[in-house]
Amino acid sequence: MGKVSTIQIQVGLDDNKVPETIEWNASDTTADRMNKAKAMMIAFWDRAESTALRIDLWTKDMMLDEMADFFYQTMMTMADTWQRATPYKDQSEDMRRFAKEFFEKVNEKLKNQQ
Repeated sequence: MGKVSTIQIQVGLDDNKVPETIEWNASDTTADRMNKAKAMMIAFWDRAESTALRIDLWTKDMMLDEMADFFYQTMMTMADTWQRATPYKDQSEDMRRFAKEFFEKVNEKLKNQQ
């Protein structure tokens, strides 16, 4: 094995085990301190079981508009990854279109609630 990179994640929980803080750092960065985040999504592919293992966490102070933006950006990045990894550009465009429609619908709901 060549070089090894380590990603460290620390989740601070309240008494009910609800995330209050999420901090992370990676060994390949120049940052000498933990980076703060309000949410995270991590997925691993279990080859033996042919299933995705996921960790989705968000802090209790994450606002709904922030969550919508986080999902939108994550879906757009997934579309970019799919396009780079496969020859199926049309499905990447489908994913981007869905992400945009999702984001617009959530924003419309949020606007109507004000």
